[in-house]
Amino acid sequence: MTDAVTSPSRMPAGSRGRWWFPTLVGYRREWLTSDIIAGLAAGAVVVPQAMAYATIANLPVQVGLYTCIIPMLVYALLGGSRAMSVSTTSTVATLTATTLVTTTTAAGADDPMGALMALTMLVGVMLVIARLLRLGSLVENISTATVLGIKIGVGGTVAVGQLPKLLGETSNASGEGFFRSILAALDAFDSINWPTVALSAASIVIILLCKRFAPKIPGTLVVVALGILLVWLAHIDESGVALVDPVPSGLPVPGLPDLTDLGSLVPGALAIAVMVFLETAAVARGIRRTSEPPIDADQELLAAGAANLAGTFFSVLPSAGGFSQSAVNQSAGARTQLATLVTVALAVLVALFLGPVVSLLPQATLAAMVLVAVAGLIDIPTLVRWARISAVDFWIALVVAVIGLTGGLLAAVAAGVAVTLILVLRELNIPRLEVVGERDGRVAIRTLRGLYTANALANERAIIDLALTRPEPVRAVILDARRLDTVTITVLDTLADLDRELAAQGIVLHIAALPERASAIATRTDWYQGLIAAGRVHAHVAEALAAPV
Repeated sequence: MTDAVTSPSRMPAGSRGRWWFPTLVGYRREWLTSDIIAGLAAGAVVVPQAMAYATIANLPVQVGLYTCIIPMLVYALLGGSRAMSVSTTSTVATLTATTLVTTTTAAGADDPMGALMALTMLVGVMLVIARLLRLGSLVENISTATVLGIKIGVGGTVAVGQLPKLLGETSNASGEGFFRSILAALDAFDSINWPTVALSAASIVIILLCKRFAPKIPGTLVVVALGILLVWLAHIDESGVALVDPVPSGLPVPGLPDLTDLGSLVPGALAIAVMVFLETAAVARGIRRTSEPPIDADQELLAAGAANLAGTFFSVLPSAGGFSQSAVNQSAGARTQLATLVTVALAVLVALFLGPVVSLLPQATLAAMVLVAVAGLIDIPTLVRWARISAVDFWIALVVAVIGLTGGLLAAVAAGVAVTLILVLRELNIPRLEVVGERDGRVAIRTLRGLYTANALANERAIIDLALTRPEPVRAVILDARRLDTVTITVLDTLADLDRELAAQGIVLHIAALPERASAIATRTDWYQGLIAAGRVHAHVAEALAAPV
């Protein structure tokens, strides 16, 4: 069946460059019903889910509710994905919890809201700076193995962090780490509340059954409604079932971030910013239909950054594209970000009128929702499959996951990014050469990768080895330099050294097809001017092969 979505080639003339509400360009009236239904369906998932994720960071549930308003609205204004729903995710909420626990504990702060606003602000600033520097494609180079390891660490840490709420215990070690949370749950075993355990188990079973047998019914909304009804009608809170803190009715009140401990928030903000972009870009590409415009990484950086900056002043969690609500949004028929505006309107109605109702929500219900959500992050089957396919990816994912479970999630993100950079540099440092022509003792060699400061010396050695190991004696090496769009002093010095090393072997170096920009820089050196004077610089490889040695 053909998707009834306007493709880039069918967009109205002059509209492709519009930065505001880009997904509404060429909007069709017949899409309106689908967008409204999809927005309501996504709202039924994202609103209770976001409130549950707020509890991961030990924040009031209304913080999650507010995250479904401001960031969503800004992404709808600037984002390029037609069906993506932006609020917060379990990964981002967990990193937020870790950062806030570390910072507020060190600072002795009683109220984390000021630190939360400062953290969200830093995340937004970092994403916008990354957009200005056009780092979208660079960030996306972080390997899937690293991301899997981080998510396994997040899943395990969050899952055990919910144990006290699921068991009705009095302790709460959310955000304290994997092993500390287990120890806290075991130490408080004597305080287990069995009605809470029964409610937790029933909630988990209902969510799983809805996923398995009735995927169109939002299981999270079902357990939220049942939990509230049990408190209202059966008064289960009188049996020791803990409820969320009272939720005020009304829209979020603007505030200012607390900049007192801004420096200590930077490492956590950097880790969150990386995960926000990775998750947002992955979801946007994962749900994109082939008839829709391609996803622009830099546009997503700007949209995510602006969404977080705008949310800074309204007490929201750092925001990213969420797969579950986006999948619901798309499967329900979302055609544009108008569906997101409908979700925002639903969240506003809940905030304005349903505060007293939400205040009846049991903590165990939210903990069950979180547990089921993060269980999907612990993707052991994929880890096992990678062990058979790629040992390198398997060990990267495993090491990052272990670091996340033992040393903390911020350390896991840092280690994952470091490993990725090392692998990228290692790959760049491996010379890739190709012989593109050979005639009468002349051999033309092309570098299949550009020459950089990091790989110049390795390529020099590889070119010399290739020239000295040819079946026939080589009298001249012609370097096809068409991939050298620009050159650094280090690269020029390396080429000059290559010229001297080849000359010591009785081999003459010629340069061919050097791009104009790189040539303009090289011409400023005496060595390159000497090559020109000697007739050893050529416009094409064929010309160099025909030149006298």
